[in-house]
Amino acid sequence: MANKQNTNGLLTVVGAGPGDAELITLKAIKALQNADVVLFDALVNKELLTYAANAEHIFVGKRKGCYAYQQEQINELIVSRAKSHGNVVRLKGGDPFIFGRGSEEMEYAASHGVTVAMVPGISSSIAVPAFQNIPVTKRGASESFWVITGTTKNHKLSTDVHLAAKSSATVVILMGMGKLSEIVQLFQQQGKAETPVAIIQNGTTVNEKVGVGTISTIEKVVQENELSNPAIIVIGEVVKHRAQLHKVQQQIKTKEVVVN
Repeated sequence: MANKQNTNGLLTVVGAGPGDAELITLKAIKALQNADVVLFDALVNKELLTYAANAEHIFVGKRKGCYAYQQEQINELIVSRAKSHGNVVRLKGGDPFIFGRGSEEMEYAASHGVTVAMVPGISSSIAVPAFQNIPVTKRGASESFWVITGTTKNHKLSTDVHLAAKSSATVVILMGMGKLSEIVQLFQQQGKAETPVAIIQNGTTVNEKVGVGTISTIEKVVQENELSNPAIIVIGEVVKHRAQLHKVQQQIKTKEVVVN
């Protein structure tokens, strides 16, 4: 149904959150309910599409070596559907402005006369670690954190990882599993072989898998637990909080059993 106020239609780029269908904002739900077309990515929980039951659903997701659409085709599809149907929601995993190319799609749509809007999402870079009781900052452990893409558009390891390895900050690496050996080598070169590492696959979903180790052991942990993409790599002292919290909880349970 064409948008009467703007014949060129509307594009709303919407963050779907990290995976759990309940980790989406009310504003995002409203956008989906008003959508005429939803273009959704591979990491989006398909349960969210029920909020747009009357809309056309188009899968435009990308996987390593497998593309439903090239990015240029997605851009063109957004514009054509906006002009022919009205309200297009571009549903992206996590937050669309954190390695999601949401800004690029908005710029393209706007340059073709389409009205654009953005609904932020809960970023997987902080939500996935948090779901496993790993804070990205913690007093006495980490005063800041880096969020870095592991693989650039040239399929190289980001140079920012080199810089991050020299800092005392928590380092969160997205799309980095294919570069894990390089990452480990960089941190070892900085004398951080014993720095804790957590790798979380399919974070916040029913298929979530976790592996915890150190820079020197994490590749073996990955192999033993058969971890692969999509996964997030968390490097830093904050990873210890998960085990510390579990220990405290177990101590309390033990005391309760003794008392009873």
